[in-house]
Amino acid sequence: MKVNKTPVATAAALVLLSISLGAQAQAQSKAASATEANDGKQLEQVVVTGIRASMQSAANIKKAANAVVDAVTAEDVGKLPDADVGQALGRIPGISVGRDFGVGASVSIRGTDPQMTYTTLNGQTVASTGWYDQKDTDRSFNYSLLPPELIGGMEVYKSSQADLTEGGIGGTVIVKTRKPLDLAPNTIYGGVKLGKGGISKDWNKDVSGLYSWRNAGKTFGVLVAAGIENGNYVRKGVEADMRWSGDVAPSTFVQDRKRTALNVSLQARPTQNIDLGLTYTRLALDANNSNTSHYIFSGNGDATDCKKTNPVNGLCVLNTRTTADPTKHNVFLQNWVRSASMNSNSLVLDGAFKGDGFKLTTALGTTKAEGGTDQTANFAYGQWAEPGAKLGTLPIWTGTIDATGSKIVLSPASNQNVGVSNLPAKSAPELWANGRGPNKDRESFMQLDGSVDLNLGVLTSFKTGIRSTDHTFTRQAFRGLQPTAANVKSFDTAGLYSGSIDMVGGWSLPQPNIDAMLSAARANVLGWVEDRSAYAELNEKNSAMYGMFDFDADKVHGNFGLRYVHTRATSTGYAFDGSKWSGSEQTDAKQNNGWGKEKTSRSASYSDFLPSLNVAVDVQRNTILRFAAAQAITRPNFANMFNTTVVGFDDQNTANDAFNYGTPTLKPQKSTQFDLGLEYYYGRGNLVSAAIFYKKINNFITTQTATNQKVGVVSPDTGVDSWTINRFVNAGGGSIKGLELQANHAFSNGFGVAANYTFSDATAPAKSYQDELNQFTLSSKHNTNLVGYYENDSYSARLAYNWRSKYMVRESGWYGNRMHDSTGSLDLSLGWNVAKGLRLSLDAVNLLKQDDVQYGAAGAASTVRPSLKGGFPTWYFEGETTYRIGLSAKF
Repeated sequence: MKVNKTPVATAAALVLLSISLGAQAQAQSKAASATEANDGKQLEQVVVTGIRASMQSAANIKKAANAVVDAVTAEDVGKLPDADVGQALGRIPGISVGRDFGVGASVSIRGTDPQMTYTTLNGQTVASTGWYDQKDTDRSFNYSLLPPELIGGMEVYKSSQADLTEGGIGGTVIVKTRKPLDLAPNTIYGGVKLGKGGISKDWNKDVSGLYSWRNAGKTFGVLVAAGIENGNYVRKGVEADMRWSGDVAPSTFVQDRKRTALNVSLQARPTQNIDLGLTYTRLALDANNSNTSHYIFSGNGDATDCKKTNPVNGLCVLNTRTTADPTKHNVFLQNWVRSASMNSNSLVLDGAFKGDGFKLTTALGTTKAEGGTDQTANFAYGQWAEPGAKLGTLPIWTGTIDATGSKIVLSPASNQNVGVSNLPAKSAPELWANGRGPNKDRESFMQLDGSVDLNLGVLTSFKTGIRSTDHTFTRQAFRGLQPTAANVKSFDTAGLYSGSIDMVGGWSLPQPNIDAMLSAARANVLGWVEDRSAYAELNEKNSAMYGMFDFDADKVHGNFGLRYVHTRATSTGYAFDGSKWSGSEQTDAKQNNGWGKEKTSRSASYSDFLPSLNVAVDVQRNTILRFAAAQAITRPNFANMFNTTVVGFDDQNTANDAFNYGTPTLKPQKSTQFDLGLEYYYGRGNLVSAAIFYKKINNFITTQTATNQKVGVVSPDTGVDSWTINRFVNAGGGSIKGLELQANHAFSNGFGVAANYTFSDATAPAKSYQDELNQFTLSSKHNTNLVGYYENDSYSARLAYNWRSKYMVRESGWYGNRMHDSTGSLDLSLGWNVAKGLRLSLDAVNLLKQDDVQYGAAGAASTVRPSLKGGFPTWYFEGETTYRIGLSAKF
């Protein structure tokens, strides 16, 4: 490596600044120890590209920080170590990544729920919504929006400090993009990738690029980075609900996926004391999709077909049918198609002024997101048993359904293939399913920070600041007005399908043509009407101020401070007053039955003080003992703060009339937490560390239930005012205690290894969840990473394995609460520097084809449905290996 000596007046500050802005991704970056910086010695500039340099930069960030921090940095411009942002974060000790539809979508830190992770882009909030209408609306950021090529690095703060924005009991993730004045003038990067999977066999195409310019005086620069990814994702599995005549449904999900990203950064430094920036970021995902399910009804045959039952839930787990009988057996095919998307737009103006012994920084901006289901449609075909019926054109199931293991095994004894010829010549959409579900999220913010150097003994500086935000999340739904039965438009069935798709079990079904089905559904919509039962809006006005001292007493340094936060929350929704709808689906939607047309609002406020302390002791030159103590909060989920939702009004089911009351009066969950760690650094980027952590969390949100309550509304199907009332309240507490171990070592011969293990014993109040299991959502007790790599000037190779133990997945609505089995992924990355600035790469993800296996884990006494109890294998999706070859150039 080429080494140049460069004097730096304030070494420590410049090291931290250059690293945090992603300067490690340049051709030259600062890489010196924090001890050398504090001693005022000259720092070295080293060329930092490649796996080894990425780990070295991450180790420098960890070592130099006062708080408990881990990081992942890009090996070079456009090259995050993994093909997926969530996957890259999952290499960090203590991080568990929840994969959703083939990509990392949520991040859990040290055993906490992902909604307890606060994610920022360059230190500021990123508005986010989901694209899938079956997901809860919560506060977690959807990482599938982020393309890895746009990112310079990510830092994860596991301990809190007063100048960090509140909201993350688990921790704070700071995603960082690059600045033009940190890169050489006329830096150009371009890359293309092609990939496919063993199940998702269509080509995935990815193009990304970056151009950065600055003038010779380094006073003004412009950076533009963009990426487009276009591909196809297929998920093939079995969903076993057992609520409908013992239904087991092989299902194949197909998504046409297009992700686009744009980052434009302007930076001006007219003097050495002033730094101004304007950054615009747009992230978007188009995610139109179809889900095809082939329902097998194991419960409508002979009782003797069931050979074994689950003793906890009473469900049949081994069923064999030898003969198809059209007078007993049903078959049903269902296609859900959705036009879905989400996008996030952020505009931030920031500035800094550095004077003699003080510094002022400010940030003003707005971030907004829109997303959800733009249109939903459904096409279904059934063949129902009736006396004297003849065998129809749809095949009736014969064979064995084996649910005795962790996943359902289907062994057909007859041909189950279905073609378009098996379906009616004409088809019409299911009118009840025509809907839209858009969500909106927006925040405007203002932040002002100032720091002043001190000469008060061990106190070296004081930092203070204020922050104000106005945040609104809006959930909406619209229903399609329906034509009369005589005016429903039908379409040629053959035109609604294109090709075929494989199902688990070895047979095939027609593949929905998403655009054709959506168009056919729109042709049967007279107009759209608001579904008032689904509307909810939550506005939060948050303000905060803090004071924080940095101290340095020979070998002891760190910070302590206090943050004050105040929140005023207002929840708005329509009132449920029993108003009858018109009775005509040509003018209104059934979902509005009972709902008034006036909105009501309710407000509440709370304040809190959050102290923090971070201490680092330089036991020896390269050995650091850390201690951290703090209090942190995570605000309640939006869904818990929305106003009234009603179940069972005039649905002809007299057993399920219920009111669910959310409220803005809920207090945030609050954690009192401690960290103790020991870190040893040696060589360049080598380290061994161990840490223990503890969090005591109060104010969990639980449900209080009362039956036979009067609310002033008579349900038409019961004729009485008698309801079950469910209220969300703060009650109970939980705790997390755990251990982190980490080791990185680079050998002199080009080889290197990195390994970490995290144990998190996270216990939540069982009454917080319907399944009555005292486990945090999406929390694994064990998490392990093992990475081996080799690189020289021409070639690089990395083999990485990540494994996490089982964890609970909880979703409201249809899917409910289930346990996800332990899962691991073995990933391979190969690189060849063909010429200077030109690189060829090959990535393979999930080489072991780890399946996605989920099962019911609740006990017999729980009120969840039977298929979510007793280890019943409720979900299973086949794992696939995905391959991607890439070519990139940097000038």
